[in-house]
Amino acid sequence: MSIHIIDCAPMKPYYPHWEVGTPCLLVETDQGPVLIDTGLGTHDFEAATPLIKFFKASLRFKGMQQAAAVNQVSQLGYLPQQIGHIILTHLHFDHAGGLADFPHAQVHLHRSELDAMYHPGSWRDLGYHRFDVAHGPCWALYDQINTNWLGFDAIRLPFNPEICLIPLFGHTRGHCGVAVQTSTGWVLQCGDSIPINAEFDITPAWLNRMALGDHGPRLQAWAVQHPEVQLLAGHMWRSFFETGPVKI
Repeated sequence: MSIHIIDCAPMKPYYPHWEVGTPCLLVETDQGPVLIDTGLGTHDFEAATPLIKFFKASLRFKGMQQAAAVNQVSQLGYLPQQIGHIILTHLHFDHAGGLADFPHAQVHLHRSELDAMYHPGSWRDLGYHRFDVAHGPCWALYDQINTNWLGFDAIRLPFNPEICLIPLFGHTRGHCGVAVQTSTGWVLQCGDSIPINAEFDITPAWLNRMALGDHGPRLQAWAVQHPEVQLLAGHMWRSFFETGPVKI
């Protein structure tokens, strides 16, 4: 099996003046290729709504339409219709904007996350964009812990190699990490529960708690004890992707 890590929402915000990307994973499984997060979608470039235009201007998304997951999947030799399953850390537009480009895919996420999109209640919910789900995805919703993954409560998903949702609520009400078994260990896509590039001290602790939730200290200590796990943040330095898609 192999995992391709692609940048599906490169950006260079005015402040902080960082160049970062948004890693999405394409995982080969017993049910075909599975996409973990989608980044931006083609509609975000072709027919951007006022909300997306605002975020595109302030965050300065780069790469234009070529960055959309549907185009990068094709460049890797897969047909978009081969992507039968998508797993989401959360539904913010920069992680789920590409859902509409895979209208046939079953979308796996925590039940609380979908509820947060349709029943917003805080400033964190400003990142939801209902146009991303206007096509009516086939949802596979989860809320029952059914396993323990290296000390974390987890939800085992129906794939081989093993893939688990790891509830890491805080950034959003249903935010989850996604753990994927590899031939040498694990990859944990922590989504927006940890700071840029998994550099835990790059931003103040109070800001991390406010924007990302309170999982950072635990994940930082836990990662030291589990070197077999590659930690990914929801946004990584652009240098991480300098040579193109990263393959594990």
